[in-house]
Amino acid sequence: MKFFPISNSSTIPALGLGTWKSSKGEAAQAVTKAIEIGYRHIDCASIYQNQKEIGTALGSALSAGQVKRDELWITSKLWNNAHAKKHVQPALERTLKDLQLDYLDLFLIHWPIHFQPNVVFPRRPEEFVAPDAIPIIETWQAMEKMVKKGLCRFIGVCNFKLSRLIDLKSQAHIQPVMNQIELHPYLQQTEMLEYCNENGVLLTAYSPLGSGDRPAALKKDKEPSLLDHPVVLDIAEKRDLTPGQVLLAWGLSRGTVVIPKSVNAGRLQENFLAADLKLDDTDRQAIQKLEQGYRFVDGAFFQTPGSPYRVSDFWYD
Repeated sequence: MKFFPISNSSTIPALGLGTWKSSKGEAAQAVTKAIEIGYRHIDCASIYQNQKEIGTALGSALSAGQVKRDELWITSKLWNNAHAKKHVQPALERTLKDLQLDYLDLFLIHWPIHFQPNVVFPRRPEEFVAPDAIPIIETWQAMEKMVKKGLCRFIGVCNFKLSRLIDLKSQAHIQPVMNQIELHPYLQQTEMLEYCNENGVLLTAYSPLGSGDRPAALKKDKEPSLLDHPVVLDIAEKRDLTPGQVLLAWGLSRGTVVIPKSVNAGRLQENFLAADLKLDDTDRQAIQKLEQGYRFVDGAFFQTPGSPYRVSDFWYD
């Protein structure tokens, strides 16, 4: 397994198991199999609604001595309804209880968007909270306290555009170590990557394979396929790899953490092997030309009638 430094004294497994869209009856089985294969990094979130099941798998693996807690890297995320400072610790404690853990390795702000408490997903305008009603730094300072209390080792963010990340870093006492963003050959995020490389922030690439298994309601018409792109297929054939392995190896070669989701035992094994694969300069240059600024997950589901949030605000200044 390849590891990336995340501080002066710690490293993170560069390839992890994503659990978004892993449904009931599948998540625990996938985590159990992943640990058996050798995965040591599991990416979770309360909104995925499968943390209790994942916790059962983690608890079983730990109690059986299959793996030690300090050998695992477990990430989870703060959902949008718990951004007020008084709600941060209770939300984290619920996650820890569900996952059967005493601490997280990494705790992330899932989106820079606020909902009313106890609203899982707004259906009416009044269930949103205005962007400026809860400054991000207020949420961040509450998360800093979680580090000091030993409930998480590191903190970071997801879905932060560059200017928002820079602003947070300028105010933070404990610096964010991670920005988890959509990242793949169609959305290479070069400016973000260059900034993060220069400023001690790692990137985690979600949807590194294009997230083709998203629910139909979250898909656009005529979405381009990453796994079926001729360039990816040609490299895969030339190197006797799967298209997924090509995409993961590309992401890892750029120094980004990748978290492909799968519940299929064979695919889990194939994805895991990508950590040791290398592409040559010709391959990387061919993939670099696939950039088209395309987002599979653009946040349009937050831009409902009456919402104070706009997709353009998430990604552009």
